[in-house]
Amino acid sequence: MRYFKSSILGLFAFLLPLSILAQEANYGNQHLFDDFTYRQGNVYRTASGKPGPEYWQNAADYNLEVTLDEKNHTVSGDVTIHYTNNSPETLDFIWIYLEQNRFTENSRGTLTTSVLGSRYSGDVEGGFELSNISAKTETGTSSKHIITDTRMQLFLDKPLAAKGGKATIKMNFKFKVPVEGMDRMGRLETEAGTVYAIAQWYPRVAVFDDVVGWNTEPYLGAGEFYCEYGTFDVKITAAADQTVVCSGILQNPKDVLTKTQQDRFAEAEKSDKTVYIIKPDEVGKPVSQVKTNGTLTWHFKMENTRDVAWASSKAFIWDAARMNLGEGKSGVAQSVYPKESDGNGAWSRSTEYSKASVEFYSNTYYPYPYHNAINVAANVGGMEYPGVSFCHFQSKGEDLWGVTDHEFGHNWFPMIVGSNERRYPWMDEGFNTFINHYSTVAFNNGEYPSYTDKPRTLVRYLTFENREGIDTSPEVANARNLGYTAYYKPAAGLFMLREYILGPERFDNAFKSYIRHWAYKHPQPNDFFNHMENVAGEDLSYFWKGWFYGNGNIDMGITSVEPYQGNYLITVENNGQIPMPVELQVIYTDDTTENVRLPVEIWQRGNSWSHLLKTTKEVQRVVLDPNKMLADVNILNDTWNKL
Repeated sequence: MRYFKSSILGLFAFLLPLSILAQEANYGNQHLFDDFTYRQGNVYRTASGKPGPEYWQNAADYNLEVTLDEKNHTVSGDVTIHYTNNSPETLDFIWIYLEQNRFTENSRGTLTTSVLGSRYSGDVEGGFELSNISAKTETGTSSKHIITDTRMQLFLDKPLAAKGGKATIKMNFKFKVPVEGMDRMGRLETEAGTVYAIAQWYPRVAVFDDVVGWNTEPYLGAGEFYCEYGTFDVKITAAADQTVVCSGILQNPKDVLTKTQQDRFAEAEKSDKTVYIIKPDEVGKPVSQVKTNGTLTWHFKMENTRDVAWASSKAFIWDAARMNLGEGKSGVAQSVYPKESDGNGAWSRSTEYSKASVEFYSNTYYPYPYHNAINVAANVGGMEYPGVSFCHFQSKGEDLWGVTDHEFGHNWFPMIVGSNERRYPWMDEGFNTFINHYSTVAFNNGEYPSYTDKPRTLVRYLTFENREGIDTSPEVANARNLGYTAYYKPAAGLFMLREYILGPERFDNAFKSYIRHWAYKHPQPNDFFNHMENVAGEDLSYFWKGWFYGNGNIDMGITSVEPYQGNYLITVENNGQIPMPVELQVIYTDDTTENVRLPVEIWQRGNSWSHLLKTTKEVQRVVLDPNKMLADVNILNDTWNKL
């Protein structure tokens, strides 16, 4: 029986085309489908990509009181940090970030910036002046500390207890506001006064997590931030002619706003149309001020946030409108900008843009958690903070929509989903660029274009000899590559995953579930990979490995279309390093069409596959990836035509 069976198989094999024999015998591509990292779960992070039953993260609540000195361009004051150690470890010390120390001549960031400069160049006349540093626990107080560049190691009198130990950290600080603040903060001179955009402005605790312990990467430039969540109570004292906006809700409007401004703000909270709080012709005039001399203290509060930022100027025009956030919740979109930014094609539409952006993300992905969304015109190209964005004061039209939409999209990644931007910028920039596409398509009946749905526009970069992978550290990525490694390539990957591999329904279920489970927590790349796979029900190792952790490319093509026993054999080939499912459109001579989908597993057997197309019609044309969804680096072999 065994011999007979073998003989029949041998005869059958003799009759089959060689391409089919090859695909039955070759399993040489299995390595492309194998797991590529240690993705098993534990009690902190489950294999299904959720926070585990013993997941923990530490917390930090801040009380900040500062004064803005316009004459000397300084911010000075004090911070009190109430720190809670929820980890299962005792802590001998607490690491504090001192990010203003980046603006000194000898900082690591300064010394690692090219002499030609970059987007992340910064002034060198700043840095923190610190005093009265202390850390108090139940057992005593310590002031012992070591400052290294942008970090401080603050030692405790005795180890801080695990699972609930508390410490109170206090210090006074002062710094000069840089003009050029690495495109994240700074000051802008306008005709009516200086615009101060203030960020990375207070000493804050570093994240201690279950993955690497203390996250103490220095603040160099391109790498952004990783922060604990907590409540912020902020008091900012400035000259009485200053208008101050800040993350969070203004606690004392009657003390700092005129009665007219209070009434206008109340109107804006109910209006879908933009309402002026300070009109252009009121800027710098007594009518816009509670008092004409002395100072005012603006008091803000924000809960469950990882950061706060603020801006101040006597040059601000201020307008606002209601945001409809779903589930009966509303908020207020606001914009502040100097007269140099005013105009119908410019910042007078900023609040409209902010409102539309936040409403879209809130109703599509996850409810917006904050009451305010404030857009500030500054000398910053574009930078995001919870509830506050800094965008360039000269942006207009499509550019202003794009940067506004992008920066407010960051409230979801990484403000709500608190990933580590300094290590994994693609988990915030790439995710955000991806959702920006859908927001842009939805805005005002497609007023502005989006190109994220055209992954083939990346081919020039993907075939660039000096390209770098998504997993390249932002600090070492070539400046010309960072936009691709952190923004465009990961966004294109998510687009292909949604529109081509999984389909919108399966992708959206998984993506929204990821946001929901990791809101206000600290996911790692493997948490995202595992959760997407578990909810979508698909092993995507080949895709994560190839697109996110590799530097290869997609290159599939049609080798031949041949008559075969009254039907057709369509042979496709994989010449790239990233296997993908195959979408084919068959066009018959009678102009009818048929779509064929082949699963990605065909490439486990090798780089060629023949598909039997059963039909009684005559094939005129076959097109691979007919909707142009893939970043295929060679489109010349994507179409077969009958001669």
